[in-house]
Amino acid sequence: MLGFQPYETFQLLIETGGVDRTNTLLIAACDAYARRGKPTTPEAEQFEALASRLFPIAGPQARAKGAAILGRAEALSPALEVLVIGNIGEDLIAFLEAAPALSETTMLDIIARYDVAAAATVARRADLTNVVLAKLFQMNSRKVYRALASNTAIVPRGAYLSALARSAQMDHMVAEALAKRHDFDAALLAPAFFDLSDDDRTKVIRAFSNRQTPVAPIKKTIEQITVATQDLTKALMKLFAENRRPEVTRLLAQITGLDEVRCGQIAHDITGASLFVILRAFGCTAYEGLKVLIHATAHDSERSRALADFATLFGSVEPDAMAYLMSAWRGEVNLLELVKPEYKPFVDNRRVPLAPAHNPVVEQAIEALARIGVRRAG
Repeated sequence: MLGFQPYETFQLLIETGGVDRTNTLLIAACDAYARRGKPTTPEAEQFEALASRLFPIAGPQARAKGAAILGRAEALSPALEVLVIGNIGEDLIAFLEAAPALSETTMLDIIARYDVAAAATVARRADLTNVVLAKLFQMNSRKVYRALASNTAIVPRGAYLSALARSAQMDHMVAEALAKRHDFDAALLAPAFFDLSDDDRTKVIRAFSNRQTPVAPIKKTIEQITVATQDLTKALMKLFAENRRPEVTRLLAQITGLDEVRCGQIAHDITGASLFVILRAFGCTAYEGLKVLIHATAHDSERSRALADFATLFGSVEPDAMAYLMSAWRGEVNLLELVKPEYKPFVDNRRVPLAPAHNPVVEQAIEALARIGVRRAG
């Protein structure tokens, strides 16, 4: 078989050769099978019977070496997968990563062991079945959920979408992985907003563009506060210009209903993303809001591009949507409502966004500030 003696000869050698001969036979047979390519059905059946005899009586080192060699074979039956996994030892992760295919039975066996590292490796594979996915999502493991979040072969919908969105609220690494995906609704990452990178925060805001949202509980608070938008922007401009961020914190706490810790994060967020949410929720226009953001942010070479992005968002994101985002920060809404058809983003292909490098709204705001000579905070 496979370039060696007939199967009966192998049987005789096993019975008369002792452990040393068995070790040699196991490694040689596994090497021959791995090099064979795709075996015929009779060859696979004979090797499976032979391996089932050799592995139990070989020494520990030979079993591990033989399993590692066998793991490189082009095709393994479920029974051979069991032999590999049961004997490969510390090379298990490498096998699970490199195996061209794994049977559902084998993957379920790995999950049943509750070996978190091995289960997380399985969770990164592209050949997961629905049964395997269901078992993985039932595991209470951050490593497994991080792997699932980064696996683009998994379509985030239904129960899987709900599970990933909930996990993102508790684990910033899951949130970061989901933010990088193009098939995940970034609006569902609103509760993890302050754990995300600058670009990903903007991506969350952008996910609310041209989109209706359910009524936000915090909207009542905003409506009850009789703050003229012009007075609010003037006050914020002055405080940011003088770098009085603790006072910004107190002002935001008074008018938003958010807790002071959250308001402190917003006041000290030099990206301007969280401040944009507040400004737009209170109905600020691009012209009013950008005057505040120019003082609050710390953009250098990328300053104009960032401000241009915000200028576009002032035009595409409704105040109610940002009020909803604020309510998500307080855990007052069920974000999964956003997956309903009536809350899907509306895309108007007729709209042509302004080129960031030539956005007149940004240029007007900067020119106006230059004219009045207002100093930007450092």
